[in-house]
Amino acid sequence: MSLPRNVLLTIVIVAVIAVGALLALAGSQNGWTLGGANGASDASGAPGLPGFGIAVLIAFLVQWLAYIPAVIAKTDRFFDLTGSLTYIAVTIMLVVLSPSLDARDMILAAVVVVWAVRLGSFLFARNIRSGGDDRFDEIMKSKLRFFMVWTLQGLWVSLTAAAAWIALSSSHSTPLDWTTGLGLALWVAGFAIEVTADAQKSRFKADPANRGRFISSGLWSLSRHPNYFGEILLWIGVLVIAAPALQGWQWIALLSPAFVVLLLTRVSGIPTLEKKADKKWADDPAYQAYRAKTPVLVPIPRKQ
Repeated sequence: MSLPRNVLLTIVIVAVIAVGALLALAGSQNGWTLGGANGASDASGAPGLPGFGIAVLIAFLVQWLAYIPAVIAKTDRFFDLTGSLTYIAVTIMLVVLSPSLDARDMILAAVVVVWAVRLGSFLFARNIRSGGDDRFDEIMKSKLRFFMVWTLQGLWVSLTAAAAWIALSSSHSTPLDWTTGLGLALWVAGFAIEVTADAQKSRFKADPANRGRFISSGLWSLSRHPNYFGEILLWIGVLVIAAPALQGWQWIALLSPAFVVLLLTRVSGIPTLEKKADKKWADDPAYQAYRAKTPVLVPIPRKQ
């Protein structure tokens, strides 16, 4: 006998929160605390609040607060923007609250904030132009399902930013070394690819002559999803920058790029878009040829 839908949704929500709690617990090891010295109790005997644990908690709370006006207005307009603002706000909070900052911390904070400002503004502008995200049309019919999606965003933000946030809240400080240069190079390359791919597709779709057509020029001639490749590459770069500051259970930060890869290649990114494209251009020989010759993710010259 199958469980009622609302029961299943509730189970998913509880499971997502539990995963977030476990992430916060593991990532908070060997980190600084508020009201305590690196895990010690304060003068009253109460243990300090771990920096990374606070970051994850706030990431979830922001989504839940934003859900309230969203469900009342029955809109998804501020969903992506809220996620981006969460990255920015929590990252800045960690910088402000940190008892000691080093150059690595500042670099990590900068790359996360720059990425979030760019992507957040891009997605928000796209949402305004399109009038909304059709993926939410069915979701918003159920308040509980809509709440589940906002809760999932809390976990998505926390997992994606884990490497940077754990390093920012780590009590272990190390000088800059070759990993910083390598990580920055990966981040810059990924960021440039993502921005360029998004810009190329926006210009393509803005041209009325391209209505109903698929893009196969620029970076899109080398990959069917070059923006996602850039996204994956830049978060790998963030992990490489953060790596020297990680100790013990803080290596759960490895989940950051792994989660991005899983999300974009197996869950809501490429599979969803590929399915829509296959349906839309199923009878288009030009698209079928493009699909056969162009790699799905990693940009490489087309096969002859």
